[in-house]
Amino acid sequence: MTDILMPKATAVWMVDNTSLTFEQIAAFCGLHPLEVRGIADGDVARDIRGVDPITGGQLTREELDKAQDNADYRMKAIVSRHAELLKAHKAPPKYTPVSRRQDRPDAIAWFVRNHPEVTDAQIAKLLGTTKSTIESVRNRTHWNSPQIKPVDPVTLGLVGQLALDDLVSKAAAKKNKDDAKKGGDTLQPVEAEPAEPEFVPEAAERRTAEPTAASVFGTRN
Repeated sequence: MTDILMPKATAVWMVDNTSLTFEQIAAFCGLHPLEVRGIADGDVARDIRGVDPITGGQLTREELDKAQDNADYRMKAIVSRHAELLKAHKAPPKYTPVSRRQDRPDAIAWFVRNHPEVTDAQIAKLLGTTKSTIESVRNRTHWNSPQIKPVDPVTLGLVGQLALDDLVSKAAAKKNKDDAKKGGDTLQPVEAEPAEPEFVPEAAERRTAEPTAASVFGTRN
């Protein structure tokens, strides 16, 4: 059975427009026969509009006619390019050659000593190791602890320089963000305003006194 797009909508169309059995529809759409029966009874997919798999390019008229003529025949769907694109492609697990697996503890020790901001999950994903191994290297309970020395994983050939730089930069950015959240904004000291000059009554009187001829023209000898 090939995965098809909109299986329930396709089943609705087949129930309404063909003489196929519930088992044939279920096999083609990837559903349970009881679910198809529920569609026929109106208990399932009430609000779903049927989709014609022939016009949608997922089934040929010849296949449909064969199935309607023979209740034991199971239709074969046309492989849909769009269905393949919608499938989630899981990345294969990281493989480390046997000859270099003994170097992973050295790389782990390098991360522990030089980049504590990188999480165990990130190290495990990058090096293809386990969290328990990382913990044993950190706590020096690893069976080969006396021989473990911190070595750059790029030097060991376990990862590329670009991948390492990207991981370290992301870990550092996340740590800075977390630290900012924990610490919050620091309060800035308030600058003291300049003190007002002391009020002197005599000075006020001098400023408000009426000018005299002597003060303007000076005294004559």
